[in-house]
Amino acid sequence: MQYRELGRSGLHIAPLVLGGNVFGWTADEATSFQVLDAFVGGGGNAIDTADGYSVWVPGHVGGESETVIGKWLKQRGRRDEVVIATKVGWEVNAENKGLAKNYILRAVEGSLKRLQTDYIDLYQSHKDDPTVPVEETLEAYAQLVKEGKVRAIGASNFTAERLRESLKASEAHGFPRYQSLQPLYNLYDRAAFEQELLPLCREEQIGVIPYYGLASGFLTGKYRTEADLQKSPRGGGVGQKYLNEKGLRILTGLDTVAARHQATPAQIALAWIMAQPGLTAPIASATSVAQIEELLPALHLRLSADDLAILNSASA
Repeated sequence: MQYRELGRSGLHIAPLVLGGNVFGWTADEATSFQVLDAFVGGGGNAIDTADGYSVWVPGHVGGESETVIGKWLKQRGRRDEVVIATKVGWEVNAENKGLAKNYILRAVEGSLKRLQTDYIDLYQSHKDDPTVPVEETLEAYAQLVKEGKVRAIGASNFTAERLRESLKASEAHGFPRYQSLQPLYNLYDRAAFEQELLPLCREEQIGVIPYYGLASGFLTGKYRTEADLQKSPRGGGVGQKYLNEKGLRILTGLDTVAARHQATPAQIALAWIMAQPGLTAPIASATSVAQIEELLPALHLRLSADDLAILNSASA
């Protein structure tokens, strides 16, 4: 397994990150444990979650995913073998949201308790908070790094402008710098990230761990007609965004390259992200061991220049 350094953080991860948004939601605790076991057993080592997972589910209060991961860590005793990434700043409820210093210092204690660990490898700003100066947020992270509660910090859903402003503040004040960015990026959703954020991340040596690497499941190839949209609860949203001329063109490209490698469209879609200069590892979630077993071979796929040209042309 070829591990990659995440930015200049000193954290080394496999080129695929397991998304924890489904744990305690569409994957119950027992299933989540099986998925985690299969992922780590197959060579994966980085797990991404957030304190806000899964507040969108009726009856959930946030922290459900962290709680499941924490129980797994305690039962398996594998804390030193995995890189745990979580986030702060999403609106958990009216009183718990944003990137103010006092809130971050309070929120991290909840995450540490749920994860049953005394440190977080990568603590990420889940989304920008324009009401708080970037210096205040970074000052909170500086305190957590000094206290040994956080090893490195990352940003998620930031614009290039705000990321650049944060990096300048870190340099000016000696604060920790964002070592990673978590943007929306996949074969379909390319333009927004590639135009401004990708050049900045490459220039500043910031690791990139994009979410929705499979475009909410569309790039697995399971949604090809209107009828297919009934296959899952999120099919409607997938259809509205991706089931169009461009989406079908991308699926054709994926089918072509997948046939060459005796692989699946999902494996090729993830391998494409892994092959992009400046990209560290896509995030993908799974609700079954079978899904993990489909995703893991992407770690070992090597796409040719011709493969990449086909996919780049289809998704341009």
